[in-house]
Amino acid sequence: MAHEIVCVAPVGDRCGEGAVWSAAETALYWTDINRFLVHRYDEATRAVRTWLFDEPVVAISLTSDDGRLLVALGSKLIWWWPGTDRRADHGFFLPGAPRVRLNDGRADPAGNFWVGSMKNNVLPDGQLGDVAPGEGILYRIAPDGAVSEWRHGLGISNTLCWSPDRSTFYFGDTLANEIYAFDYDAKAGAISGERSFFTGFERGSPDGSAIDSEGFLWNCRYGGSCIARIAPDGSHAEAMEMPVTNITTCTFGGSDLKTLYITTAGSGPAERLAGSLYATRVDVSGMPENRFGVTTR
Repeated sequence: MAHEIVCVAPVGDRCGEGAVWSAAETALYWTDINRFLVHRYDEATRAVRTWLFDEPVVAISLTSDDGRLLVALGSKLIWWWPGTDRRADHGFFLPGAPRVRLNDGRADPAGNFWVGSMKNNVLPDGQLGDVAPGEGILYRIAPDGAVSEWRHGLGISNTLCWSPDRSTFYFGDTLANEIYAFDYDAKAGAISGERSFFTGFERGSPDGSAIDSEGFLWNCRYGGSCIARIAPDGSHAEAMEMPVTNITTCTFGGSDLKTLYITTAGSGPAERLAGSLYATRVDVSGMPENRFGVTTR
């Protein structure tokens, strides 16, 4: 599919990730894992503001408390109020850190936060270390703080999305080049019935994804220079070509949720704008962001 891909913020991220659209602010938040940063792009003014954290920032979630975000760092979850830059520990600390770290995470329709872990490939100075399969776990953190484990033996946890009818959960392992589908019980916030959904695609590896209102999964392909749009039956519908190689996450924004915002990672001097934030207009709207439930003030 041919789209006009626009570089809206040439921020030079080493590994841009975690794109989240805040409709209330008409702004996009995203992270740079390896520089320990969170960026905020204001759609109206096109201004970018950036905050520095003490360790890798891997995922961001809206919450039911306006003005407060849940932020996943490499080793723990924290509360963050961007308006004042107040920060406080949430209470979840990753077992085994820093040998392992958190990676992609997202709130579900029931208000839980799902986040996966992986072997820690970010060195203390932000440089890249090695990855290895089998060390990751998929966690669910409930609004009351209860933690449960739902999947073990993961390489790089990525892609957390729910179908528009809230019946299916999608989850990926980058190292396995596979995206899985699960039955999702919205009332219980539980998953079951794991099955292969999209595997073996030759263009890059599966990174983050977003879901549109028609139930198609938009999967960013790290190393593949494209975003794969995957039909609800798991068939590959089409690929959106990107001007850089390493595509990391995407999410739908804008007043009509028809602006696809796309984060990328650096890939060397040959791609001058790798690591930028990109945007494009699409024909189908996305789904609003879920919010993590807040039980404490």
